[in-house]
Amino acid sequence: MYSTSILLSSIEAVKKFVTLTNSYSFPINLTTDKYKIDAKSIMGVFSLDLSKPVNIEVEGDDAKEFISQLHQFEVEQ
Repeated sequence: MYSTSILLSSIEAVKKFVTLTNSYSFPINLTTDKYKIDAKSIMGVFSLDLSKPVNIEVEGDDAKEFISQLHQFEVEQ
């Protein structure tokens, strides 16, 4: 499993992210301190507090292409 923090700071970023996640068949989840939701659900993503970074968990051996596309959402250190 791959895990990192991402920031979805605008409505456009959320739409782009959900579109990206839906193009893959393996499970992708977003987690916070209290919740774990399906990252392919736009309603689920909007139910989270997006004012701060959320953790993404990717479960898939063939996820390298997806992970490489996450750089646009990663939290800058």
